[in-house]
Amino acid sequence: MSWFPFAYATLLALVALQRIVELVITRQRLRALPVDERARSADGTWTWRAMVAVHASLVVLPACEVFVFDRHPPPWLFCTALIAFAAAQVLRYWAIASAGTAWNARAVVAPSMQVSDRGPYRFVRHPNYLAVLVEFSAVPLAGGAWISWIVLNALHAPVLAARIRGEERLLATLPEWKERMSAKGRFWPRATRP
Repeated sequence: MSWFPFAYATLLALVALQRIVELVITRQRLRALPVDERARSADGTWTWRAMVAVHASLVVLPACEVFVFDRHPPPWLFCTALIAFAAAQVLRYWAIASAGTAWNARAVVAPSMQVSDRGPYRFVRHPNYLAVLVEFSAVPLAGGAWISWIVLNALHAPVLAARIRGEERLLATLPEWKERMSAKGRFWPRATRP
């Protein structure tokens, strides 16, 4: 698999670039908000710093494991993980496009925010976080980085849980959100009764 190191390095570079672009978009969107609305972030200082650290680790830890320990996953694992990663990207950008200007990486919920129940938000409350959960498996497993997969998900789960609790606490202050979204599942559509 002489192609593997280049392919995996490209995947990691793509993830890093994606996170940087998301931070730039977030900064632009937050600057456009009135100052009093910027303070309504779901993240406390520790949650945001932990989120940034864990997402940076999504690139760094698998890279270290793959390139230092010379990991070479079987082609079926690389391809399966790459397909899962691609599916997560489709879901992520569908969610971001559907949320419009309300989307930002800081989970700032502005009182003037328009609640979206379009796109994947028709089915679940947090499609973007579902995409992130898939990424946190797909990226390390594409490289056969089993240790990174375990460590990253162990670190990410409590940070994401805290983020979601805080974000939903703020979203619940928006009457439209309660009406449109509270009956939907966080990551999976709920079964409806006939």
